[in-house]
Formats: sequence, C-alpha cells, structure tokens
Amino acid sequence: MGAPIRLVVGLGNPGREYGATRHNAGFWFVDALASRLSAAFVSEGKFHGAVARALSDVRLLKPGTYMNLSGRSVAALARFFAIEPEEILVAHDELDLSPGDLKLKFGGGHAGHNGLRDIAVQLGTPEFWRLRMGIGHPRDSAIPQQDVADYVLALPLSDEKAAIKSALEKGLDAWPALAAGDFERAMLVLHTKEK
Repeated sequence: MGAPIRLVVGLGNPGREYGATRHNAGFWFVDALASRLSAAFVSEGKFHGAVARALSDVRLLKPGTYMNLSGRSVAALARFFAIEPEEILVAHDELDLSPGDLKLKFGGGHAGHNGLRDIAVQLGTPEFWRLRMGIGHPRDSAIPQQDVADYVLALPLSDEKAAIKSALEKGLDAWPALAAGDFERAMLVLHTKEK
C-alpha cells in the first residue's frame, strides 16, 4: 500500500474548440470522475484552473493554463494543500498506447508530453502517478504522415472514441483502489484484459 491519492489532475486545453480533441482525454477522465463522485468544478483563480472537492480530502483539477503550462496550476494547488507528489495522479493522453488502452505508472520521463514535462519541473520531481490514456499515434492512423500536434488536436474517430470511453470506465472502476493507495489492486483492474 502507498499513500492515498489526494489530487487527481486531468490534462487538457481549456476552451470549447479543444473540448472533444484527443489531447483533452485527461479532462474527460476527471469530468467523469467528478460526476461519479457527485463533485462540481469551480473556477479557482489562485490555482489557475477549475477545482472540484470530493470526499473528505480529494481534489480534482483541470488546469486552465493550456497544456504546456499545466505545472503552474498543479504546483499551486499542491503547495496550498500540502499534497506530496506521490499523492498526485495525472490523467493524460498517451500517443504510445492504442485507443482503449490504459496504464498506471509512477514517475519516469515525459516522452515529449509538454504537460507532464511542466508538472515535473514545477513540482521539482517526476515522482508522481500517471494514468496514461491511449489515443494512438498518427503513424498507425489513416494519415501516417500527419503531424503529431495536428493529430492530438483533432477529434478521435468514432471507433477510437468508443474505445477511449470504455477505458475511462475502467479507470473509474480503479478509483476506489487508487483513493486507498492500493496501487497493486488498481493496476490489476486497469491492466486486466476483458475476455
């Protein structure tokens, strides 16, 4: 058992034009988690984003700083509530996983993900939990020569969207274990393929 998760961060870009794009998969997860926990997001200027409080001591965060500056929002909230990096779960889109795949990981590099990079810089450590939500890579798409930035800022195809939605449900099913700091059980839920 580890430290329970006290802050769940969803990465994405604010604004209606980005809402349904692949890069906003992290926002989709925290929105779904907030709904399941009956928590409502409120804009909080001092945390540079929207914050929802769930249960007794768990906060959900959607940074309003745009992806590349996500760390500013995460670090401000974490410092204010004395939340340690190992008590943070960051849900984000992952190019290196197929749509519908979901992986839990602690620490490591950012693999070119600017949101993760900025969070690690602002926290002073990469040692936080990540919920890697597969969105696929353009090299495996119908337009393999598509620029990565264009791909992540585009809408997922209908079959991709359905697969990602299914993965979100699995992530929600793992939440009780994550909230309790039981990462082994959470990984079992997330990484077990359905028959």
